[in-house]
Amino acid sequence: MKPQLTASAPAPNTRLASLDAYRGFIMMALVSSYFAIGEWTNGTPFEKVFDYQLSHVQWTGCTLWDLIQPSFMFIVGVAMPYSYASRKAKGDSDKKLFLHALKRALILILLGVFLRSNGHALTYWTFEDVISQIGLGYVFVYLTLGKGFKVQASVTAGILVGYWLLFALWPLPQTSPFPNGDVTWEYFNGFAAHWNKGANPLGYFDAWFLNLFPRETAWGFHSGGYGTLSFIPSMATILFGVMTGEFLANSDRPIGKKCLRIAGMGVLFLMVGMLLDGHIWPGANWDWSVAPIVKRIWTPSFVIFSTGWTLLILSAFVLVVDVWGFKKWAFPFFVVGMNPITIYCMEGLIVGWLKKTYHLHLASVSESLAESHLVIEILVIATLWSILYWMYRRKIFIRI
Repeated sequence: MKPQLTASAPAPNTRLASLDAYRGFIMMALVSSYFAIGEWTNGTPFEKVFDYQLSHVQWTGCTLWDLIQPSFMFIVGVAMPYSYASRKAKGDSDKKLFLHALKRALILILLGVFLRSNGHALTYWTFEDVISQIGLGYVFVYLTLGKGFKVQASVTAGILVGYWLLFALWPLPQTSPFPNGDVTWEYFNGFAAHWNKGANPLGYFDAWFLNLFPRETAWGFHSGGYGTLSFIPSMATILFGVMTGEFLANSDRPIGKKCLRIAGMGVLFLMVGMLLDGHIWPGANWDWSVAPIVKRIWTPSFVIFSTGWTLLILSAFVLVVDVWGFKKWAFPFFVVGMNPITIYCMEGLIVGWLKKTYHLHLASVSESLAESHLVIEILVIATLWSILYWMYRRKIFIRI
């Protein structure tokens, strides 16, 4: 697909309804509780499947839960050409657009820090939060808008190859590099050991970089293996979204054919991601891996594999909502998808308080209700959705 978006490209006449539905679906999944769903499936034949798919993998692999963050980032990319074209159609200059992108990036970075600081005695300067990661790479991605498919694809390939080389050429440590304990967790052998948890460049970088900020205690390591520099490959995820968005916004193909093209690319990406991971062959070990699929450090294989799924999910939403015209079922998702930053902030700031409050009051009625994760979850989601519906009815949409 070779979409083009130029400065004179007209803004789309309507919002892409399927994108709002997909965004809302992802945000609802983000605020949903694994424990509540697990409680619902306990004792059923689906218990083990749900337990696995609705939690993050320990290190390598990919579950449905692991697709929430790449979906969020991919959707940001898909929406960027629409926003860019709309602002150009209103007469915004290139300088104004760039300054807006810069301001948005800074707000996203700091908002992520603000949310992560909740409950700490000092500002908690880390940048692994999804919106901080988007902010760190946002301006770089913005600069590719309207440059055409070849430029965007070349930049994306350069990011993925460069990030792969950073890990592949990084010397494996003989001892732990971290001051606060030995955290060299072993998962891989052979060449794939360059992507072991705690033995890769992300940990080394943060052990230096994060200690430049005032902290309650010196930064040693992230127990989950996350790192600031993951924003580099996550830019590739957003860029894949940008290319998809420009294809949807500017291609002359009928929407149904666009949907098929996106789905076909999704299947191709899944195959490439699995090939890079190397574990589709019977009896394969990690010596076969070019780069294992690891979400927490956003390996190139994870970028490609997860993009395959996001393309397939988007194509399903486009098919149902835009091609077949079935929109009423997705209305609850539309409401959420129109205010993604709002629900993201509510998830970080008030969901815990809501759960405690509902538990307190339900306990006076029934102890079994108060101890039910499912009942509490339904009440919390209903509360969040009601707030967003109130905003939707009054056309209050908080955007950065």
